[in-house]
Amino acid sequence: MGAAAEASPPANENASAERPCAAGDIEVSGQPRQAPEITIPDDCGPPNELISEDVSQGNGPAVRAGDRVSMHYSLVTWSDKQEKDSSWSRGQPLEVRSIGSGEVIPGWDEGLIGMKQGARRLLVVPPEKGYGEQGQGEIKPNETLVFVVDAVQVG
Repeated sequence: MGAAAEASPPANENASAERPCAAGDIEVSGQPRQAPEITIPDDCGPPNELISEDVSQGNGPAVRAGDRVSMHYSLVTWSDKQEKDSSWSRGQPLEVRSIGSGEVIPGWDEGLIGMKQGARRLLVVPPEKGYGEQGQGEIKPNETLVFVVDAVQVG
């Protein structure tokens, strides 16, 4: 009986890989107004729903649907844990003319609402709220996207 029990992996080892990650499982380091470091854990899977959580608070106006915003961001893809895009590396924030209008992916249109100017927010975007089945450039089809977004200007 002892040999058979040793041959099978511990039950919690398989279960942890299937557990969807929560915002607190993803490590975000670095100061606001500087490029962040994003670390995706190996002990949980990609979440099935949009995660939108402030890493640090802002004190300016909050983003509302229709607002013009200026955002710095970094993007890491879940499957390979590699940075695929960063406004920081280009030296200027992304300008969005109207949040909520479809100008950006649905995960941004939904996940940035309520974010205050000066805040840093973690967005974990499931495929259906990102680039979906078609992917985009280096981003594979059905990829979960992990963004850290700084609200530079709201309104």
